[in-house]
Amino acid sequence: MDYRSPRWLPGGQLQTIWPALCSRRVFGSKPRYLRQRWDSPDGDFIDVDFLHHEAIADARVPSRPLLVVFHGLEGSSRSHYSEAFADLAHEQGWNCALPHFRGCSGEINRAPRAYHSGDHAEIGWILARLRSAHPGVPLMAVGVSLGGNALLRWAGEVGNHAETSADAVAAVCAPLDLAAGGHAIGRGFNRQVYNRMFMRTLVPKALQKLAQHPGLFDRQALLSARDLYAFDNVFTAPLHGFRSTEDYWHRASAKPLLGAIRVPALVVNPRNDPFVPEASLPRQHEVGSHVTLWQPAHGGHVGFASGRLPGHVRAMPDAVAGWLARQAGLQRVTTAKSLHG
Repeated sequence: MDYRSPRWLPGGQLQTIWPALCSRRVFGSKPRYLRQRWDSPDGDFIDVDFLHHEAIADARVPSRPLLVVFHGLEGSSRSHYSEAFADLAHEQGWNCALPHFRGCSGEINRAPRAYHSGDHAEIGWILARLRSAHPGVPLMAVGVSLGGNALLRWAGEVGNHAETSADAVAAVCAPLDLAAGGHAIGRGFNRQVYNRMFMRTLVPKALQKLAQHPGLFDRQALLSARDLYAFDNVFTAPLHGFRSTEDYWHRASAKPLLGAIRVPALVVNPRNDPFVPEASLPRQHEVGSHVTLWQPAHGGHVGFASGRLPGHVRAMPDAVAGWLARQAGLQRVTTAKSLHG
């Protein structure tokens, strides 16, 4: 696999921002979804969007390969990469499921907890339920950014048992060393742009959670938080069983478990990702034989725009889905698109 950014889109920051805001996401119509609400084992719920195939009768849906897409921090089934993967699945005639982490579907969840980068138990429950609903067909899972770390954390935690729920997995732009990524997003341009973007949605959601469960955390401490480090210290870490931000970032990182993965896994990390320092990326000696590393020089954070201005973001989904399909025993994904700009 290879990727070359277009000449008109230089640098990791532009390769991150422009594709998310301006590049085309689909080649056909905007994906249509059918939403299901699942009750979780702890009395909460999640919302799962399924790609709607107009030409496929409902009775035939379980017989088709399934692509599962886990979104990133504050993402959803309408994130640019989610729609691009759904467009590819529609083109291939696959089913596609896009689960929302708790609180990310447009409605706040019921329980005190929310979601976090190492939420491997949630990943495992979702994949097991999807496998049960789609028996005997290839199930491929991809996680983007936070979702990618959580997916690989799950694969490493369960080891040989992963193959009971997924045939192959991929992580795109996952911050596998959460401390390195967390510190990177808290500095310079990242702090002024991305950090503020995330805080604009995370803080109001946390306040909704506090209204649901009075006394859950210190409201003033939350309102004083100016970055993800402080937010995680007040909200994410204590609500999910971690002592502090440092404890959360250490225990939730997937990088230490890459050697324990026993299902085919693709790990995609551009070396110019503003969120994920190149020095923190895994090297070949740090991963097991089931793990394939792809670390192109360019791409930004979930950017990978290709083609003429304004560009298109299908290049990365095409490449990742092609790899997953081969590992799952499917025919190679054939598209007219290219990774080259």
